[in-house]
Amino acid sequence: MPVAWSGKGPRARDALAVVGCLLFSTGQLSALQGRQNWWFVGFQMAMAVVSSGLMWWRRRWPVRVTLVGVAASALAGLDAPQAVGLMTTAVRRRDRVLLALAGLAYVTYAVRTAVVDGTGLTGAIFGVFLFGSIIAGGAYIGARRDLVASLRERADRAEAERELRVNQARLGERTRIAQEMHDVLAHKVSLVALHAGALEVNPDAGADQVQRTAALVRVTARVALEDLRRVLGVLRGDDGAEEAALTPQPGLSELPVLIASSRAAGVPVELEVDVAGEPPDLASRTAYRVVQEALTNVHKHARGAATFVRVVGGPGRGLSVEVTNRPPVSPDSLLPGSGLGLVGLAERVTLAGGVLDCGPRPDGGWHVTARMPWPAEDAS
Repeated sequence: MPVAWSGKGPRARDALAVVGCLLFSTGQLSALQGRQNWWFVGFQMAMAVVSSGLMWWRRRWPVRVTLVGVAASALAGLDAPQAVGLMTTAVRRRDRVLLALAGLAYVTYAVRTAVVDGTGLTGAIFGVFLFGSIIAGGAYIGARRDLVASLRERADRAEAERELRVNQARLGERTRIAQEMHDVLAHKVSLVALHAGALEVNPDAGADQVQRTAALVRVTARVALEDLRRVLGVLRGDDGAEEAALTPQPGLSELPVLIASSRAAGVPVELEVDVAGEPPDLASRTAYRVVQEALTNVHKHARGAATFVRVVGGPGRGLSVEVTNRPPVSPDSLLPGSGLGLVGLAERVTLAGGVLDCGPRPDGGWHVTARMPWPAEDAS
């Protein structure tokens, strides 16, 4: 398991670089003991302490520290500070500045070894391998760190994108389930409200009428609960989800049953269907939902208003659904509106490739019109 570096890790490595440069420089000065005057030895010791101590800030100012190391090599014959500074610069940057520092350090080393040590060509060739190895090692470490940082950034970005996709998918699924629950329950609940409202406004109804109305309320409520159970099965993820997925979705063939339930609740609804053939499944389901949502709004906001449903279309001509109602008998609404029914309906029609138009009529009523494509090759 990888272990992340703590904040003390870099500081510990800096301290190690300081101690290492100081010890290596002390070894060089010990080897030169007796060959210089005491004042020059003191100057060398001061340069060793200063250049080695600057290694503590080699990460912050790698170029400046390297220049001080080159000066220590030229003036005091100390090689460790410039080597460590040059490697740090190679780790941090790989550009013209690094090439210039490497050239300056090599020339300084070659001239010093030729003049002071008398190694000549041997020192120059050794310097090529020495500084080449230092730069190559630092460049490798820097490239590896950049690669690891890039991979970590890509992994973080991929994780963030995955979380975003999951959240979007979750939000989309919640919206779909909420729309399905609205389509399934709003119509049934509005029918129950209509039946209950009929009993409320007609207290002199006979026992038979009350019994029939109570039976309708019971049946409608039971169907609503069954529909709710199927939709919630999708949320629970149990066997109800498979049952809900296998249940056929209502289409145009179910419109007479839908209209009959509204008529039984006291809404005068006329239905006209002039469809040549069997429309595509998506268009058929969407048309059913359009009529269902329009009748639900009539139940809520225009109870007792005469309503006309017209469905026409054919292959190559498209499928058109129009639901219009006259002004409501009572201005009061039986149920509060969420304001999201027509929004979800417009989304359904758009996904089916159609266009939804709705709004008030000049006489005070309301109209809902949906037009969906029906390709000619889909003729049955």
